[in-house]
Amino acid sequence: MDPYTDRVPERACLPLTYLGPVSFFSKFLLHTEIFIECHDHYQKQTYRNRCRIYTANGPLSLTIPILAGSVHKIPVRDVRIDNGRSWKRLHVKGIESAYRSAPYYEYYIDSFLPYYNKEYSFLLDFNLDLQSVLLGQLNIQTVVVQTDTYLHDTGEEMADYREVIHPKKSLAADPYFTPLPYSQVFLERFGFIPNLSVIDLLFNMGPESTEVLRKSITSIRKKLGGEVTGS
Repeated sequence: MDPYTDRVPERACLPLTYLGPVSFFSKFLLHTEIFIECHDHYQKQTYRNRCRIYTANGPLSLTIPILAGSVHKIPVRDVRIDNGRSWKRLHVKGIESAYRSAPYYEYYIDSFLPYYNKEYSFLLDFNLDLQSVLLGQLNIQTVVVQTDTYLHDTGEEMADYREVIHPKKSLAADPYFTPLPYSQVFLERFGFIPNLSVIDLLFNMGPESTEVLRKSITSIRKKLGGEVTGS
């Protein structure tokens, strides 16, 4: 993807994510076809096995433990979850503690709990099931395709976000995303924290979440200081 063109490719390649950030889900409204990369090598400290939520003590990362022997230069699709650790219970408790007072927590939480009660061997399966639930709650019907091989070169006809949507990358690296502030549970304590897991948006904004995603999509003109044109 050329970062200095206003022509947005219809297709986009995204990394696998666990309860992905707001920027990740905004791409499903920007592009008409989304490819989820399932064949790149697993990397630590990415959104593949972690998400960030907003707690009473500030931002917190929830991390899915991975079996140590399964992450050495193998495709993400083959990465196994370490179910010998009680991570599911900790994640559910963490989410409840962070969002039980959010206005839409009770409305949405039951959609996610069955997946935390189910035994998954592979990270890919768990993440994609949660992604499907989130897309449904956001009323997004964009075509989603799992890659059947590693995409070495996406070319000009496909936007490539595999290295852009990353916890260590500045949001400025994404030419089509500018966080739109919205109400958060602990806003008065710590201020607005952008680009958390999309569950932060969903639990706080409910049916308005999709419109927040839409308004966070920005054109190159805005990035370059010109006229704002939303998508």
